[in-house]
Amino acid sequence: MREGGTGQRPVIGISAYQERARWGTWDQHAVLLPSSYVEQVAAAGGTPVLLPPVPGIETAVRGLDGLVISGGPDVEPARYGQQPGPHVTVTRPDRDAAEIALFRAAHAAGLPVLGICRGMQLINVALGGTLIQHLPDVVGHDGHRPVPGSMGEHKVRVGPASRLAELLGAGELGTAAAVPTHHHQGVDCLGAGLVATAWADDGTIEALETGPAAGGHPFTLAVQWHPEAGDEPALFRALVAAARPQP
Repeated sequence: MREGGTGQRPVIGISAYQERARWGTWDQHAVLLPSSYVEQVAAAGGTPVLLPPVPGIETAVRGLDGLVISGGPDVEPARYGQQPGPHVTVTRPDRDAAEIALFRAAHAAGLPVLGICRGMQLINVALGGTLIQHLPDVVGHDGHRPVPGSMGEHKVRVGPASRLAELLGAGELGTAAAVPTHHHQGVDCLGAGLVATAWADDGTIEALETGPAAGGHPFTLAVQWHPEAGDEPALFRALVAAARPQP
């Protein structure tokens, strides 16, 4: 964690995509990210910094106060010891490698980390966990990703005695407004030091955080849904608060 005074806005790194994109008359490979991530971090009081998926990006941790691992494509199954099944879509091995190194460096340094959708899956894999490659094969429906290119929604039940419950309340979320969702993979076996703290009605794990066995990691929290696409800023506010430099 960088040195700084309490009056500074915490610097929050956000892992970014590297994809082909078009703007104006240009059609090139670009480092990009949905602007909602940046807007949520800024609104919560942080200074957002995009982190491209390049070798050595983990050294950026020295200049950060907190980290967001963003959403994106499928994690390569080889990362958790499996062969890809027929429903695995796009994978980005270079991004997997960069983000795993980035997360592990942040985790080792004790930085607050928030994982979102793919980010939750990647954190689980980085800590030795495994994934369900295609949720409909297990839960029997496609309610977690009902429409390509847009968010679905469903309710989430938050367990008690968790950091997530402190932020959002225990019990069922989504009574009035369900959480935004778009994913076809999910967490299977948990990684070392992680505990599940929220579930969908079909039993899909919807949130992870570090438990007592993880030791000195006061804020490693990940959700399977997309809070940056919703209207509940509590997770981003909590990340920024945890990342605020101490005197």
